Amino acid sequence: MASKPSERDPLLPRRVSGDEDGHDSETGKKTVKKGPLGPLEIPRSTRYGILAGIWTATFLSKLWFQRRHDDQHPLVLPSISSEFNKSNQASWLGTSYLLATCTFTPLYGRLCNVLGRKGANRAALFFAGLGVLLCGLSTNLETLIFARFLAGIGGGGLTTTSSIIVSDMYSLRKRGLTQGVQSVFQGLGLGLGGPLGGLVTDWLGWRWAFLIQMPLFCFSYILTSINLNYVTELLNPEQGKGKSAKEILKRIDYGGSASMMMAVGSCLLFLSAKYNEGLPWSDPFVIVSATLSALFAVVFIVVEIFVAPEPVLAPTLLKLRIPALVGVSCFLVETCSFSIMYFLPMWFQTVVLTNASTAGLHLMPNSLSMSVGSLFAGWIMHVTGRYKTINLIFGMFPFIAACFIYQLQPDSGFWVSWFSIVPLGFGNAVVLQTMINNQMPVGIGLGQLFRGVGQVGGVAISSAIFQSKLEAELQKRITGPDSQAIRQNARYVATLPPDIRALAQESYKVSLKSVFFFAAVMALVAYIVRLPELTNTPQIPDKHLDSRPRADKGQQPDKNSDSDSQDTQTQSPSETAKVVEPSNGRSSPTM
Repeated sequence: MASKPSERDPLLPRRVSGDEDGHDSETGKKTVKKGPLGPLEIPRSTRYGILAGIWTATFLSKLWFQRRHDDQHPLVLPSISSEFNKSNQASWLGTSYLLATCTFTPLYGRLCNVLGRKGANRAALFFAGLGVLLCGLSTNLETLIFARFLAGIGGGGLTTTSSIIVSDMYSLRKRGLTQGVQSVFQGLGLGLGGPLGGLVTDWLGWRWAFLIQMPLFCFSYILTSINLNYVTELLNPEQGKGKSAKEILKRIDYGGSASMMMAVGSCLLFLSAKYNEGLPWSDPFVIVSATLSALFAVVFIVVEIFVAPEPVLAPTLLKLRIPALVGVSCFLVETCSFSIMYFLPMWFQTVVLTNASTAGLHLMPNSLSMSVGSLFAGWIMHVTGRYKTINLIFGMFPFIAACFIYQLQPDSGFWVSWFSIVPLGFGNAVVLQTMINNQMPVGIGLGQLFRGVGQVGGVAISSAIFQSKLEAELQKRITGPDSQAIRQNARYVATLPPDIRALAQESYKVSLKSVFFFAAVMALVAYIVRLPELTNTPQIPDKHLDSRPRADKGQQPDKNSDSDSQDTQTQSPSETAKVVEPSNGRSSPTM
């Protein structure tokens, strides 16, 4: 039985502040709290259960993330297009996924505040699992493309909610290493998607490449349902369940999401019609798609500024130096990365004349280096508590890699051919890890928005550059119907007579180098944008990443340490969230 309070007891109980392992930050003793636990107060076993659940889903979301055509996925997509006899539409299997990811990923930063972390993660998991299931059950290509779109709605959300959940459970200094481990699962998904999909397709058929993932989706759902029950200070103890469904639905930016999807989709149609299909500017389809893209872009801006109660692209964020810098950097980094990843295998298939499987395997070093780079960045931030220096040093690596790739020749040796791409993955991983690691939920959503636009833009712009250049080069060297067939089918090059094949190889070589040059320029611009010396003022504040400065008894905090009152970036996500959500229901983020 508890003893009666005495006159020496405080009138109000002292609030216990704990760390990620549930220890009191002042006494160092294990704390036990009654009632709902916050993200820093949950037991370590619960935290590991949450991580296992969200990382399993993250791995699955990346398995089919960057697949555009049979040059990238040499075994699965040809089987699909052959069954449906519509290989000319197979590229939409990848494009639909990217379009959905770009459009809906930013919503999950808001949904984490509206539905709670668990609700938002469940929504993402539902759409991803449903999309994958429908892919395996599709009876025509149109249904399959729609299923890929559904999978994209959830796939991008799984990445965003995973980052936000990790940000909740770990302090700024510790979360870098944890998110580095998360990036390993993403890299494994990116790197193993092609080989695993090909093996399953050869063994059981292409449908099972999708259906075999369903048990893992169920495993992720069970783990998160059991363990993901912490509360944040932004939400009520029921993680938003007290709000009615009508109130929750009102807070979603439908107009912004729809107008952005139409703007990006119309832009993709325009680029495909003008440069992939070679239609003239006077063609009605080209005119209409370009006009719609510009029109919906204007509608999106108007909706975000004047209409949406909680906009996908919060205008107030763009007025702040750090969020704007993060967004621009993410866009340029992803544009460079996807331009190279989508066209490097084509170099080996059309210029070097390797088989499609070997050409696709040249992306494996990039996936592995991304995982290593994320772990390295997380470890450095964990040990030193700083992140600006490694961003400046290793942020130059993508430009170096793009220059190496631009210098590739058909007779380049083994090491150059296989490992020129390694600095790209390593450098981009370090940059993205250090740029997004210290953002609040809405800031993470903003970064994911610009990453999605950069991914779509990288594919679309580089495709336009490549196709227009290839058409011009082929017309200079080859006449007759072979020219069009060579441009539309990269595999056709290896079957040509030796004299025509040499001309086609040279045309592809020149065209692909123009794409690699574009990627190098994007990487250099991304680095310049982040360069502090550009304006003689630090654009990326180099701060100690401890969530709070701690002091032993009898000691004062270090005067050089950053305090919570100086910059909201040093606060925990739940504390920052209180600044994000004003009482009037419209966001006014402060970072």
